[in-house]
Amino acid sequence: MLKGLEHVGLSVSDLDRSISFYCDLLGLKLERIIECGEEMGLGEVVGMPGCTARIAHLQSEKAMLELFEYTSPRGRSMAPDRKQADHGFIHAGFTTEDLHADYKRLLEKGVRFFGEPVEFRPNVWVVYFYGPDGEVCELRQV
Repeated sequence: MLKGLEHVGLSVSDLDRSISFYCDLLGLKLERIIECGEEMGLGEVVGMPGCTARIAHLQSEKAMLELFEYTSPRGRSMAPDRKQADHGFIHAGFTTEDLHADYKRLLEKGVRFFGEPVEFRPNVWVVYFYGPDGEVCELRQV
């Protein structure tokens, strides 16, 4: 029987930039960086024989964000016309105790938001923003 969600993986173009974004701005903790060569079997796991990557494990209180920078082959950027409704589209959600303060702080740091915070349900505030590669992230306060 499954025990629950442990982590979410995200492919990024620049591992160091993404580590800085998720750790320095969002408060995750870098646990480790793994250099995956062909001998580690990553290609067999992900269905790309011979691929190589740098992988970072970033920990929060409840789960891990696993960042992959594929060094071979290099990945492509997401299509600029993608929408939340596209099948397989994901976002990473983060909780906060003070959404409005975090929104202001991240805005001042140059983070791009979809809009201003919205009270989605009574006492549940939500705002979406972009990560370094255009990935979608959510801040939520209950």
